[in-house]
Amino acid sequence: MANNYQNLTRAISRTAIFGVIALVVLLLFGGLMSTNIRSGESAVRYSVFGGTDLEKTYTEGLKVYPPWVSLIRYDLRVQEKLEQMTALTSNGLEITMDVSVRWRPERSTLPELHTTYGQDYYRKLVQPELRSAVRDIVGQYTPEQLYSSKRQELQAQIFDAVRIKAAEQYIIVEAVLLRDIKLPDQIRAAIENKLKEEQEAERYEFTLRKETLEAQRKKIEAEGEAEYQRIIARSLSPEYLRFKGIEATMSIANSPNSKTVIVGSGKDGLPLILGN
Repeated sequence: MANNYQNLTRAISRTAIFGVIALVVLLLFGGLMSTNIRSGESAVRYSVFGGTDLEKTYTEGLKVYPPWVSLIRYDLRVQEKLEQMTALTSNGLEITMDVSVRWRPERSTLPELHTTYGQDYYRKLVQPELRSAVRDIVGQYTPEQLYSSKRQELQAQIFDAVRIKAAEQYIIVEAVLLRDIKLPDQIRAAIENKLKEEQEAERYEFTLRKETLEAQRKKIEAEGEAEYQRIIARSLSPEYLRFKGIEATMSIANSPNSKTVIVGSGKDGLPLILGN
């Protein structure tokens, strides 16, 4: 009887131990959570017992974790947003600009980005830096410069300013593009007329330079021709002309097609050239 009681006691103890273990396992793993991190994404781990894990980020794939842990996903691909904003030029004129910015988070500093700005980092970081750069840099230019010659320079300066500031706060800015600059119709028409007049003046100046160079060319050509004629005239002495006439007469006489040579009756005894 005593042995049966001891065996029953041991069986109950083992059952209780197994039950406790099963309960612990169920509590630990029965409520497991999962998150699928898609292509181009990364995730930050947050635990109620330890806060944000600043040493590790999670890459693509299915992740399983206990219920007191959360995985916060971030898109690491290049993103673009178009902003319409106003700014004042150097002479106080208000203009409207369409500016697009391309950016992506830096994977290695994703936990710092999460703890500093959170998933709304564009509104808290990128957008304010873009607006500030546009206002500061546009104020250095006149409307005429923004509308024509300085547009590319303005775009490069805004990009550099935003890129440097964002890089200090865990964001890589890939590009800043000026899509459109809108001026008041009256100002735009005045600028276009001014640019047209400047182009006409440049075209007129080019024509004058071209005509001047052509006149100089013709003058040099005429002076060269006149000098050539003077040299030739000085070299045509009577003896030289008589000698060349004799050469020409002998050439005609020796020609296979010449049958008769008529010697002219000039004072030098050379062939007579009619019409001379």
